[in-house]
Amino acid sequence: MPRNPVSNPPLAIPQRRRAPAWAWISLLAGAAVAAPLLAVLLTASTRPGATVLHIASTTLPEMLGNSALLALLVALMAGSAGAISAWIVAACDFRGRRVLEVALLLPMAMPAYLNGYVYTWLLDVAGPAQTAFRDLTGLRYGQYWMPEVRSLPGAAVMLAMVLYPYVYLLCRAAFLQQSVCLIEASRTLGHGLARTFTHVALPLARPALAAGIALALMETLADFGTVQHFGVRTFTTGIYEAWFGMGDRGAAAQLSVGLLGCVFLLLGLEHLSRGGRRFHPTTTRNPPLHQVRLHGWKQVAAILACAMPVVLGFVVPGGALAWLAVTTGDPLDPRRFVPFATNSLVLSGITAGLAVALAAMMAWAARMYPSAPRRVANQVAALGYALPGSVIAVGTLVPFGVFDNALDAWMRERFGVSTGLILSGTIVALVFAYLVRFLAVALGAVESGLARLKPSLFAAARVLGRSPGQAVRAVELPLARGALLTAAVLVFVDTMKELPATLIVRPFDFDTLAVRIYNLASDERLAEASTAALLIVVVGLLPVAALTRAMRRAG
Repeated sequence: MPRNPVSNPPLAIPQRRRAPAWAWISLLAGAAVAAPLLAVLLTASTRPGATVLHIASTTLPEMLGNSALLALLVALMAGSAGAISAWIVAACDFRGRRVLEVALLLPMAMPAYLNGYVYTWLLDVAGPAQTAFRDLTGLRYGQYWMPEVRSLPGAAVMLAMVLYPYVYLLCRAAFLQQSVCLIEASRTLGHGLARTFTHVALPLARPALAAGIALALMETLADFGTVQHFGVRTFTTGIYEAWFGMGDRGAAAQLSVGLLGCVFLLLGLEHLSRGGRRFHPTTTRNPPLHQVRLHGWKQVAAILACAMPVVLGFVVPGGALAWLAVTTGDPLDPRRFVPFATNSLVLSGITAGLAVALAAMMAWAARMYPSAPRRVANQVAALGYALPGSVIAVGTLVPFGVFDNALDAWMRERFGVSTGLILSGTIVALVFAYLVRFLAVALGAVESGLARLKPSLFAAARVLGRSPGQAVRAVELPLARGALLTAAVLVFVDTMKELPATLIVRPFDFDTLAVRIYNLASDERLAEASTAALLIVVVGLLPVAALTRAMRRAG
């Protein structure tokens, strides 16, 4: 029987048709994202200089050990808090569950370095906590024991408190999608919720757990503000010191390669440890997970387990910042404070707009004109989020500096005019670094939104005589408006909070809210930094609200 050409129309345009010019933007974007990485690798391939040899013989073992131990502690704490809280809200029913399942996302709005600044102020010797304790007990300093906040374990706690939502989000979705038959079989065999969690639910959710921990580890290895304030020497602080303190970009590039190698080593080890095991259910006909009603001390324990991360990661630091902003605040005249906020908002707005535009073109090009080069380009573009901000900063300044020097030499030779630095140390370089860092966030949000669109809608528009571009503009673009808005909000807030790339790439005397916070807090002036910090936290609540709305819609 001949095949009916009308049934099940393909979404993709026939390959014999030439893709329009905008569809090639995915290849250019992939190449642009790969440029900083290639620049770092080429710069690091040079012979090690005196700076690298000095670092290798003095502080490199300390940086390696601190980075590894910090990553291990954050993985344990963030993984435990995220997975346990996700299992409790997914499998149990108790008083306040619907509030807590949303409140567990709130620490995402709090940058880790702000947590570090606040808890140092609260728990330091002259801070409110120890001062009140001495007043109540009559003891003097040295007569009681108090854990040292400015330490490697303290930095790990600060990071874990704001990074566990990555694990929570992915594990919660994985628990809700697991086979109820396996969960009920475990309960039938006499296993309680805890044993079912450790022996059935958590092993099945291993890919989600690993993905969440991987995101937390990448943020941990990329962190600069927290570890620098706590006096913990890591790869990121070493890169910053080599670039600014010693003026050796080759040493900074070689340290960046070492940090990048640590990231890919962690991801590779987890992938290899899975072997050939699969974690998907054998059927899609699963009823919703039956939640167990908790009473008595179990209900209290569940509430405390879910409320503690929220209180420590958001309520305490947010309340402290609000109190400091009201009582002290930034001493600058409001007219002088406005440029910091303006710079942050303009940079975040430009980056968010460009990132969403690029991500939309890349996603629709791969959807309408599928090809191996475009798939590879999109995958390469997604690597940007795995690169720490300090690595991207070094990789951005190196090629821009080569271009500026070559152009200046050519202009001097031909016309006797010096062009100076055209791209290096400008807003263009800073926005490019942001795009390399956060394009993957926008691309992931847009691709997930497009995956929910029915291909038949596009095919129907094509049958009615619309061109591919007209079909996208009239049908798919309005339906994907929510995904585009979510991508813009996420990139906007991530750009507002980014610190390492901003410190290294920003133009001279060009400060943002994040830089203002860092400059004041590093001088122990947290009360004055509270105004800018509170503004970043308020803006950071926008993606949390978007995620909350998405969770409500998804049930």
